[in-house]
Amino acid sequence: MPLLPGPFVRCSSSATLLRALCLVFAGFTCTGSEHTATATLPAAFSDLLPHFLVEPEDEFIVKNKPVTLTCRSTPATQIYFKCNGEWVHQDDHLIERTVDPATALPVMQVTIDITRQQVEKVFGLDEYWCQCVAWSTTGTQKSQKAYIRIAYLRKNFEEEPQGKEVALDQEVLLRCHPPEGVPQAEVEWQRNEDVIDPASDPNFFIAADHNLVIRKARLADTGNYTCVAKNIVARRKSTSATVLVYVDGGWSEWSKWSACGADCSMWRSRECTQPSPGTGGKDCQGLDLQSLNCTSEQCPQTVSGAEDVALYVGMVAVALCLTLLLIVVVLVYRRKKEGLDADVADSSILTTGFQPMGIKPSKPENSHLLTIHPDLTTTTTSYQGTLRSRYDTTGKFSMTNGPLLDPLPNGSHTPHNGKLNSDPAEFVSRLSTQSYFKTLPRDVANTSYGTFNFLGGRLTIPNTGISLLIPPEAIPRGKIYEIYLTVQRKEDLRLPLAGCQTLLSPVVSCGPPGVVLSRPVILSMDHCSDACLDNWAVRLKKQNYEGAWEDVLLMGEELVSEPYYCQLEAETCRLFSEQLGTFALVGESLHMGAAKRLRLVLFSDAYCSTLEYNIRVYCMDDTQDVFKEVMQMERQLGGRLIDEPHVLLFKDSYHNLRLSIHDMPQAHWRSKLLVGYQEIPFYHIWNGSQRYLHCTFTLERLSLGTCELTCQLCVWQVEGEGQSFSLDFNIAKDTRAVDSEFLLMDSNATALAGPSAFQIPYLIRQKICSSLDAPCPNGADWRMLAQRLKLERHMSFFASKASPTSVILDLWEAQHFHSGNINQLAAVMADIGKQEAMIFLVSDGEC
Repeated sequence: MPLLPGPFVRCSSSATLLRALCLVFAGFTCTGSEHTATATLPAAFSDLLPHFLVEPEDEFIVKNKPVTLTCRSTPATQIYFKCNGEWVHQDDHLIERTVDPATALPVMQVTIDITRQQVEKVFGLDEYWCQCVAWSTTGTQKSQKAYIRIAYLRKNFEEEPQGKEVALDQEVLLRCHPPEGVPQAEVEWQRNEDVIDPASDPNFFIAADHNLVIRKARLADTGNYTCVAKNIVARRKSTSATVLVYVDGGWSEWSKWSACGADCSMWRSRECTQPSPGTGGKDCQGLDLQSLNCTSEQCPQTVSGAEDVALYVGMVAVALCLTLLLIVVVLVYRRKKEGLDADVADSSILTTGFQPMGIKPSKPENSHLLTIHPDLTTTTTSYQGTLRSRYDTTGKFSMTNGPLLDPLPNGSHTPHNGKLNSDPAEFVSRLSTQSYFKTLPRDVANTSYGTFNFLGGRLTIPNTGISLLIPPEAIPRGKIYEIYLTVQRKEDLRLPLAGCQTLLSPVVSCGPPGVVLSRPVILSMDHCSDACLDNWAVRLKKQNYEGAWEDVLLMGEELVSEPYYCQLEAETCRLFSEQLGTFALVGESLHMGAAKRLRLVLFSDAYCSTLEYNIRVYCMDDTQDVFKEVMQMERQLGGRLIDEPHVLLFKDSYHNLRLSIHDMPQAHWRSKLLVGYQEIPFYHIWNGSQRYLHCTFTLERLSLGTCELTCQLCVWQVEGEGQSFSLDFNIAKDTRAVDSEFLLMDSNATALAGPSAFQIPYLIRQKICSSLDAPCPNGADWRMLAQRLKLERHMSFFASKASPTSVILDLWEAQHFHSGNINQLAAVMADIGKQEAMIFLVSDGEC
């Protein structure tokens, strides 16, 4: 007999076996030296194997509520549970013994409880299972396995229904892919909040893949349709999709022809009433009134003789009068015109000697942006080359889905007027009215723009970590582009996230899309992952012209032939892109070790005149743009920052985030929180669709004279990492402004064009490239430069470019715009052995 976790009996004889069985079952006693029972067991008992009356079944753990597994067997001397191959301790079993009145056989029932913590210990490695093993005097039997799973239902739908406008009697398909969940979610559809029942209305059909089909659209089917997913954990609603059923107008039958009128014509008509156009449907096409000349037989006879003669004479007289009047008007007009021409001619003759033959245009403020400089030695105002003047007011900048610049007959392009408008709001408003850009947010504070040519430049959104570097020669020579950079608020754009995916970066737009670039620009933006690609599958998503999101790159599996390439640094992503558009980083955790960086920030009221005092704890993605948004909001609320921000690694472990406050002086303060801690659900944080979350601790001081507050505020992930804030401050003194050193105001210009946008002077850059691009036998070329700058992981990407050195310097410029020291780069060049050719041979005048 196997070793069991509970008591068992080893029998050496039939008498010993009988006594052991008597001791096991209640209701039996053994007496006498021969160990005989006072009650006799059924004769067939010793020959029966135990069989199960109740076996454990699959269960789901909802939230933190344990589940109970039950096992009942007869005849059985012992029953024990085994979970994931290990025996459950005997103290965890609840045992009940009874006797079946029909067979007089002993019946044993055992139950155990399984907690969420037990299941989570093996989550991700294997499924948690339990089975029970029953013993009798004859042998053992095993029950079926019961699998215990943690139930959940994610927040975001993998596919949501989209609104449609459909014609009457047309078939309608509304798609819905519910959120991932355990157990799998059931789906129902609602129209205007009423549940759709296909059984009662066969015009509706819900397919096996949860899509809703309206077989023939009726006018009554117009409404808002919602996909509802639910399981034992939660109930989720998709965004509503509006279905508009419209009716195109139809023509009625033509009426009969009318009688022939006095003008020898007859008429017939029809009306747009079969059906009448409705709910935005098209009007009827074609004529609704038709005429036809009558034949001579049908034409009625009119007055004749003297009356006809009088009529014709009158008509001729009127015609003659009108003709004479027209002739007089023409003669008068010509005389006036001739006199005016003579005056103009005389005036031009008098002033001819004072007009110059050619006009030299004044030098514009941004003259360095002109690709083609004017030839001032000629006596005309035209420029050499094919590019029109930037100050040609006839040039229009086309913001359509088509080509960015309208082609001219000679192959050149018309650039936008180079003079920047002083009002950024006017630019954003003008841009948002174009067809493709209507979805852009009109957020001037988070948008920058500028006008650039082949010399390149840089756009920056202050205090967000977001910038766009336009390297020299990225814009083809002879073209000038007006380029913008904006950060989208996450509620403005909905990214479809599925499974364990989470948003790791802000949603950033640069454009206009469709511009022609000669080499990639570099878009820099913060991310909040732990930057360990072993833990993540990080994808770059781009929004196409239709508004749908597409995967364009998988980090670590970049192809040098593709138009996109990424470098993932500790807190920043550098995106090389040959196309402008809207981008975002989305991560999918590969295991529970993947972690997002959360920034924890504490605020309180700057001034408090009541007994209550609030402390707000923000939990946000650790990116500068979210921090900036929270700081701006708290400034409006009149808040104060009460401690330095902390960073917490939040793992994909399905555990919630808990917040608690401790160690307050009880004689002066008390917490109004009724429980020991507050909790933010895991999915609210991991999903990333909400830019920031916060909890408020309401404290109460026992006297208005109490101003000193000391306490410990703890934030931790259940069974994970935590952070603690030690607070000790005076609530009556505003010692730290809300926009203190943690929100460093970026004083740099948001748009820099030409040489001022770069650390490396243009001529030095050209000499570095010409020296290092050519392969060197001793390795003193661009490859050594990449190694010295710790960029050797991207060797294949650099090698695919026409000038590898130029791309390396672009990346150096993007990384070191604020902190770059050109002396450090000179030291690297000296180490390579190119000092004499690169740096010191360039005079100040050349730079």
